[in-house]
Amino acid sequence: MTVSRTGEATSGRPFDAVLCDVDNVIRFFDPSEVYALERAAGLAEGTTMKVAFAPETDLPLLLGRVTVEEWVAAIARGLTGLVPGPTARELGAALARTPFRADEQVVSLLRRARAHVPLVLVSNATVALEADLASLGLTDLADDVVNSARVGLAKPDPRILELAAARAGVPADRCLFVDDTLENVEAAAALGMRPVHFTEPADLDRALKPLLDHQV
Repeated sequence: MTVSRTGEATSGRPFDAVLCDVDNVIRFFDPSEVYALERAAGLAEGTTMKVAFAPETDLPLLLGRVTVEEWVAAIARGLTGLVPGPTARELGAALARTPFRADEQVVSLLRRARAHVPLVLVSNATVALEADLASLGLTDLADDVVNSARVGLAKPDPRILELAAARAGVPADRCLFVDDTLENVEAAAALGMRPVHFTEPADLDRALKPLLDHQV
């Protein structure tokens, strides 16, 4: 027997909380502008992202230790020698302002799940995440948001996963964990969570089906 977020006794649920990643699960970016700038500069598409998302450049941003402006400067430094300085700065700035959208199918599934169990978003993100969710109309999507830049921990560190479970008020082994990065999924599995490696909305649909079909 478990206890729901309302404090009522329940039984038979396949899990009692959903912990869900944001980027590449709920939110998707459109890098078209960056790719166009790279082509114009004679760079292979993806070069800027390779520099920007290298751990030594990306992790300080995701842990809240540097600003977005400092991250852009680090990207420009990493592109030194490949393109002129002004172009390097332009590429970094373009990446920082990459537009994004929410996947409505995923949002709908998560809203349905939250009608039954707590939903906590757990994301390696910048301090802008909460404002970004608001811009997408998703302020009310989840019960809580565990943002790496605000808590100073980043996936796959198990401590951020444990924090997310605590925020949900549910033991780790009663959590469904959804993420597009296999390393993060494996870290969740090691804590006893039910792991879902997200590649498309159908993965989330299948994972939530036992809960959504369950008659309380």
